[in-house]
Amino acid sequence: MFNFEKLDVWQKAIDFADFVYSETRKFPAEERFGLTNQLRRAAVSISSNIAEGSSRSSKTDFVRFVEIATGSVFEVASQAFVARRQQFLDDNSFGELYAAAEELSRMLSGLRKSLLSTLNSQP
Repeated sequence: MFNFEKLDVWQKAIDFADFVYSETRKFPAEERFGLTNQLRRAAVSISSNIAEGSSRSSKTDFVRFVEIATGSVFEVASQAFVARRQQFLDDNSFGELYAAAEELSRMLSGLRKSLLSTLNSQP
């Protein structure tokens, strides 16, 4: 087992990507290379950046990858607004996706703060 697999935030990010894939299966076929692809790539990027960051030798590098993962969460949230306005997502699905994005954002913020505090406490 890799170390990143033990992180709750990584596991949540995998669940989040599953949810995005599930919801985007309902999008129109003509969106396959548009919003569907954008949402899926951004959602997968979250767990990928957590995993890659955890492999880095410095916590500073890990923090940078956590920040990139956070940007991907924001990207999905923004794209979800477009999907809702285009009626690809109903209000209930949008609400679930948005709430999950907020939770992931909070978890990533906590991980970032934890990593930074260990950096700041080193002599």
